[in-house]
Amino acid sequence: MEDRIGRELMRLQDLKYREFQCGLIPTVDPETVIGVRTPALRAFAKALAKTEAADAFLRALPHQLFEENQLHAFLLSEMKDFGRCVQEVCRFLPHIDNWATCDQLSPKVFKKHRAELLPHVRAWIGAKEPYTIRFGVGMLMQHYLDEDFDPAYPALVAGLRSEEYYVNMMIAWYFATALAKQYDGVLPFLEDRRLGAWTHNKAIQKAVESYRITPSQKDHLRTLRVRRG
Repeated sequence: MEDRIGRELMRLQDLKYREFQCGLIPTVDPETVIGVRTPALRAFAKALAKTEAADAFLRALPHQLFEENQLHAFLLSEMKDFGRCVQEVCRFLPHIDNWATCDQLSPKVFKKHRAELLPHVRAWIGAKEPYTIRFGVGMLMQHYLDEDFDPAYPALVAGLRSEEYYVNMMIAWYFATALAKQYDGVLPFLEDRRLGAWTHNKAIQKAVESYRITPSQKDHLRTLRVRRG
């Protein structure tokens, strides 16, 4: 089954795109990258999901190829049963080794089950694996910055401390997005310097670059940058 999927992935290979893609995912061994453009991979996932081979593929962890992990993420993102989806996501997360697969994993069914999802988000944020943490923060950013916003959620993210670049980038991304959506509720986290210095400054940088932040808000955020000595 995996051989058949591997052959289909090779048929979709774009060598020029492979060279470009390898530069974007430095944590991934280039030998495991075929070079398949995302639209083609999504179309393949959609077709595969309609077959019995999909379940066998999801059980076949760990995968050997970057595109197999991407395919796995796309299949989970389309899964309609919330309980099974959460179970499969938890099984897959420890195998993720790059930001691209982590960020492509975005199950649509989660949006309809935010209350049930929240305990899992807390568990992911409290995990040891960096991409599990990144995924948890990403889900908090995606699903809990609008009508379900609670100041306890940015407090949860602000409490994270990591040496992992891709974790800290997601924390910064979370706070920049939170400032755009919940400025008054999130601003005190920057004013009180509750983030690590690098993450604090990166969040401000990303917020200042956002068209969703007003000029006056940007002016105030610039005054909050910290000097790293």
